[in-house]
Amino acid sequence: MQRVRRQIEAEFENPELLGSLSKERVVAAVLDTGIGRHPDFDGRLFAFRDFVNGKDVIYDDSGHGTHVCGILGGDGHISGGRYRGIAPGCGFAVGKVLDRYGDGSVENMLEGLQWVLDLKHRLPIRVLNISVGIGELRESAKEDAMRSMLEQIWNADIFVVCAAGNKGPSDGSLSSISGGKILSVGCHDGPYFQNVANRCETYSGRGVKGSNYRKPDIVAPGTNIASCNAFWRMGYGRALNAYVTKSGTSMAAPIVAGTAVLAFQAKPQLSNEELRFLLTTTATDLGEDWNKQGWGMVNAKKLLTRLV
Repeated sequence: MQRVRRQIEAEFENPELLGSLSKERVVAAVLDTGIGRHPDFDGRLFAFRDFVNGKDVIYDDSGHGTHVCGILGGDGHISGGRYRGIAPGCGFAVGKVLDRYGDGSVENMLEGLQWVLDLKHRLPIRVLNISVGIGELRESAKEDAMRSMLEQIWNADIFVVCAAGNKGPSDGSLSSISGGKILSVGCHDGPYFQNVANRCETYSGRGVKGSNYRKPDIVAPGTNIASCNAFWRMGYGRALNAYVTKSGTSMAAPIVAGTAVLAFQAKPQLSNEELRFLLTTTATDLGEDWNKQGWGMVNAKKLLTRLV
């Protein structure tokens, strides 16, 4: 995460920027495989619901959701801050909509989306992260229901960020929910991992060439990202295996979601449309095709400088 924070300019040295981010509690909702009881989240998990197995305990039997949450807002406690996420002051509301293998149903996702919408009445949820690659929905009714629910969430002042999916690099290989108002996040590591055959940009979902819309909207790093491990344990008086590396657009999306949280902390009255405009117009152009990079790589410093 140190490398990631440097890349997107989220290592803030400006006291004015840092001071502005401590005034407002923002809750990020995450629909994924759950969240583990990791010390980097202590005291900041405000809601949890299991839509897969119906359990009453907080858990993550896959590890994917814990890793995503760590990128978004882990405080890096165990690592002395080295592996802290992008928005370490945020709260969490986590819905488990995927099983231990990362599989799930549209029905579970719809339940999770409704839950997030309902929670908005009692928690200051401003961001929803969906690091779930959803393929082509063969039933039009389910697709319509999904898009309708996502639009309701957006209209309820919850900024929706989704992963572009890992079905690239063919033309039009984005996750099926990447269209419309949702901010779709692709994967690109800039100058890093150029000689690595399986770097994330080689399989990140891509938009349609020649389209009037830039999709994905934006990109963020996603190769070998170190974040919270759901299966850590105590041993010899210290935490063992507290962090693990994972790759994919699932890791890129929470980097952008965390940046969105920082923006809302800095300026609570910011609208979704204003934030979309600011995120895209402050992104760093990587010189790639529109259908690969969108507007470019997210840049937290440029974004927040516009707000403070």
